Amino acid sequence: MNNLDPNTPLFKLTLQELKSELMDEFQSQFLTLLSKKKYEYGIKGLAKILGCSRAKASKIKNSGVINEAIFQNGKIIVIDIEKALELLNKNKE
Repeated sequence: MNNLDPNTPLFKLTLQELKSELMDEFQSQFLTLLSKKKYEYGIKGLAKILGCSRAKASKIKNSGVINEAIFQNGKIIVIDIEKALELLNKNKE
Protein backbone atom coordinates (compact mmCIF):
# COMPACT_ATOMS: atom_id res chain seq x y z
CA MET A 1 0.00 0.00 0.00
CA ASN A 2 1.14 3.51 -0.68
CA ASN A 3 1.81 5.87 2.17
CA LEU A 4 -0.84 8.37 1.15
CA ASP A 5 -2.43 10.61 3.71
CA PRO A 6 -6.06 9.47 4.09
CA ASN A 7 -7.13 13.12 4.07
CA THR A 8 -5.59 13.82 0.66
CA PRO A 9 -8.24 15.24 -1.69
CA LEU A 10 -9.07 13.01 -4.62
CA PHE A 11 -8.18 15.67 -7.20
CA LYS A 12 -4.58 15.74 -5.90
CA LEU A 13 -3.99 12.06 -6.68
CA THR A 14 -2.49 10.89 -9.92
CA LEU A 15 -4.30 8.21 -11.85
CA GLN A 16 -1.59 5.71 -10.89
CA GLU A 17 -1.94 6.50 -7.16
CA LEU A 18 -5.72 6.16 -7.33
CA LYS A 19 -5.48 2.92 -9.28
CA SER A 20 -2.94 1.52 -6.83
CA GLU A 21 -5.08 2.39 -3.80
CA LEU A 22 -8.21 0.89 -5.36
CA MET A 23 -6.43 -2.32 -6.35
CA ASP A 24 -4.97 -2.72 -2.85
CA GLU A 25 -8.41 -2.28 -1.32
CA PHE A 26 -10.04 -4.73 -3.77
CA GLN A 27 -7.37 -7.34 -3.07
CA SER A 28 -7.72 -7.05 0.69
CA GLN A 29 -11.53 -7.33 0.46
CA PHE A 30 -11.27 -10.32 -1.89
CA LEU A 31 -8.84 -12.15 0.40
CA THR A 32 -11.11 -11.49 3.37
CA LEU A 33 -14.05 -13.04 1.53
CA LEU A 34 -12.02 -16.06 0.45
CA SER A 35 -10.67 -16.76 3.89
CA LYS A 36 -14.08 -17.09 5.52
CA LYS A 37 -15.16 -20.70 5.97
CA LYS A 38 -18.60 -21.71 4.85
CA TYR A 39 -20.72 -24.18 6.77
CA GLU A 40 -23.97 -26.04 6.31
CA TYR A 41 -26.07 -27.50 9.08
CA GLY A 42 -27.80 -30.86 9.34
CA ILE A 43 -28.53 -33.66 6.90
CA LYS A 44 -30.68 -31.29 4.87
CA GLY A 45 -27.69 -28.96 4.46
CA LEU A 46 -25.45 -31.86 3.44
CA ALA A 47 -28.05 -32.93 0.88
CA LYS A 48 -28.08 -29.38 -0.49
CA ILE A 49 -24.26 -29.37 -0.83
CA LEU A 50 -24.22 -32.71 -2.62
CA GLY A 51 -27.37 -32.16 -4.67
CA CYS A 52 -28.94 -35.42 -3.52
CA SER A 53 -31.76 -36.66 -1.30
CA ARG A 54 -31.60 -36.54 2.48
CA ALA A 55 -31.53 -40.35 2.56
CA LYS A 56 -28.44 -40.47 0.31
CA ALA A 57 -26.79 -37.65 2.30
CA SER A 58 -27.40 -39.63 5.50
CA LYS A 59 -25.81 -42.73 3.94
CA ILE A 60 -22.75 -40.72 2.89
CA LYS A 61 -22.43 -39.22 6.37
CA ASN A 62 -22.76 -42.62 8.03
CA SER A 63 -20.18 -44.15 5.65
CA GLY A 64 -17.46 -42.13 7.38
CA VAL A 65 -16.05 -40.68 4.15
CA ILE A 66 -16.53 -37.08 5.29
CA ASN A 67 -16.03 -37.50 9.04
CA GLU A 68 -13.15 -34.98 9.06
CA ALA A 69 -15.50 -32.30 7.72
CA ILE A 70 -18.30 -32.95 10.22
CA PHE A 71 -18.61 -31.57 13.73
CA GLN A 72 -21.43 -33.12 15.69
CA ASN A 73 -22.66 -32.36 19.18
CA GLY A 74 -25.75 -34.39 19.99
CA LYS A 75 -28.29 -33.78 17.26
CA ILE A 76 -26.55 -30.71 15.87
CA ILE A 77 -24.43 -31.37 12.77
CA VAL A 78 -22.11 -28.74 11.29
CA ILE A 79 -20.42 -29.45 7.95
CA ASP A 80 -17.40 -27.61 6.55
CA ILE A 81 -18.47 -27.37 2.90
CA GLU A 82 -15.01 -27.01 1.37
CA LYS A 83 -13.52 -29.87 3.39
CA ALA A 84 -16.48 -32.18 2.68
CA LEU A 85 -16.25 -31.65 -1.07
CA GLU A 86 -12.47 -32.11 -0.96
CA LEU A 87 -12.82 -35.42 0.93
CA LEU A 88 -15.51 -36.70 -1.44
CA ASN A 89 -13.39 -35.78 -4.44
CA LYS A 90 -10.34 -37.52 -2.95
CA ASN A 91 -12.38 -40.64 -2.15
CA LYS A 92 -13.76 -40.77 -5.70
CA GLU A 93 -10.28 -41.28 -7.16
